[in-house]
Amino acid sequence: MPVTQIAWVVALVVTVVVVIVGLIIALIRVRVGGGSAHVEDKVAEARLEAQRILARAEEEARARAEKQRATEEEELGRQKEVVDTQRARIAQREERLEQQAANLDERERLLLDREVEAKRLREEAQEVEDQAWSDLTRLAGLDRTEARRQIMDRVEHEARRDAMMLIRDIEIRSREEAEWRSRGILAGVVQRMSHEVVKDATSTMIELPSEHMKGRIIGREGRNIRAFEAATGVSLIIDDKLPEAVVLNSFDPVRREVARLALEALIVDGRLNPTSVEESVAKAESEVSHAIRDAGEWALLEVNLSKMRPELVELLGQLRYRTSYGQNVLDHLVESAHAAGLLAGELGVDPVPVKRAALLHDIGKAVSHKLEGSHAHVGAEIARRLGEDPEVVHGIEAHHNEVAPRTVLAVLVQAADTLSAARPGARRESYEQYTQRLEGLEAIATSYSGVQKAYAFQAGREVRVLVDPRQVDDLTAGALARQIARQVEDEMQYPGRVEVTVIRESRYTDYAR
Repeated sequence: MPVTQIAWVVALVVTVVVVIVGLIIALIRVRVGGGSAHVEDKVAEARLEAQRILARAEEEARARAEKQRATEEEELGRQKEVVDTQRARIAQREERLEQQAANLDERERLLLDREVEAKRLREEAQEVEDQAWSDLTRLAGLDRTEARRQIMDRVEHEARRDAMMLIRDIEIRSREEAEWRSRGILAGVVQRMSHEVVKDATSTMIELPSEHMKGRIIGREGRNIRAFEAATGVSLIIDDKLPEAVVLNSFDPVRREVARLALEALIVDGRLNPTSVEESVAKAESEVSHAIRDAGEWALLEVNLSKMRPELVELLGQLRYRTSYGQNVLDHLVESAHAAGLLAGELGVDPVPVKRAALLHDIGKAVSHKLEGSHAHVGAEIARRLGEDPEVVHGIEAHHNEVAPRTVLAVLVQAADTLSAARPGARRESYEQYTQRLEGLEAIATSYSGVQKAYAFQAGREVRVLVDPRQVDDLTAGALARQIARQVEDEMQYPGRVEVTVIRESRYTDYAR
């Protein structure tokens, strides 16, 4: 029902209700005692009130109807805009579909044209093939079947030969790539772990502030020097060939370090007597003890390990003052642990136990001079007694093949030990052998006629030979490279292989004036 009709009905109902109420009130008053004139007045007032109420209802109904009409017109306007937008989108889609249909028709036409062209080319190719077969059978005196069989046999033979050559090349490349990758891994590990190696000797020289200090060190009738040697267990050598220096000589590096600190403190203090010697030695022993613990803790932090027994930390620290072929043992253990961790990471093995075994593999050298047996056996027993993992213990005792390695960890410890000890310059013996190999390679190359210079590269794995182009031609250069390589094979010992490169170069220079 429209809003206007509803308003009219409401107004009529209100008017009727007001009139009825007025009549009821009038009747009540008449009964109470009012006159008819008063009743008429009341009825008239009720009628006027009903008319006013009806007028207000009509006005409100018209206002509401106008508002509703405006709202409906606004909503119709919005719906019209939405419909217009959708119509525009539909029109755009129809245009795109028409364009796509036109493109598809064009593509279909092009495909049909290509199919026709391809059919024509196939027919022409077949005609050429038939003509070729006809000419071939006519010239060879064979029928088509026999000629096809011979051609297929020849093609099969060539294909097999090419396949064999391809397989051989793939195998060679695979071996070379495997060798290259393994060398790359080892070289990367060596480069990442390499650092300066401390080299110690069995003697330590201490400089003196003046020559007369020697007399004070000796003391009256040699009391000071005897007290010093008795307290430290180190020989104190005073030689006239060293005017302002003395030498401490001992095969025990810890004792030698204690003696060095004590003597330096005595020289600075200036009080030299048996009592001050004993006090200075006691203080130096305390300092060395602290230094040993600090060195062991430093090694653990350096390789990122923790939770190690204090006894093992103490033994690690003692190795700071021990050397092997001039290489500091503690530095060697830290290097080995780094190398073992890197190798384990490359192979996908848990690096923590591998680094632990590598760090402890020479722990027996700290006490091997006091116990019987090899340092590998002694170190394994110490680690076993102090509760190390059996796999770590096996890696320690197998690092010199005294026990056959049974685990990947043991093999990695061996490889890391070899990397740290055998790399060029790590140890005195290795450095000398490395230098001799380079000199031997260059000497072999320069012994041939026509060779001007020879240089050994890459730790002796490559030799480059510069020849005089007036004496050595291209053919002779190739033969010279083979001769040098054969002589190197016969006379030298080396790991891997040595590449010999002969370089023949002609240069002509002139000047414009």
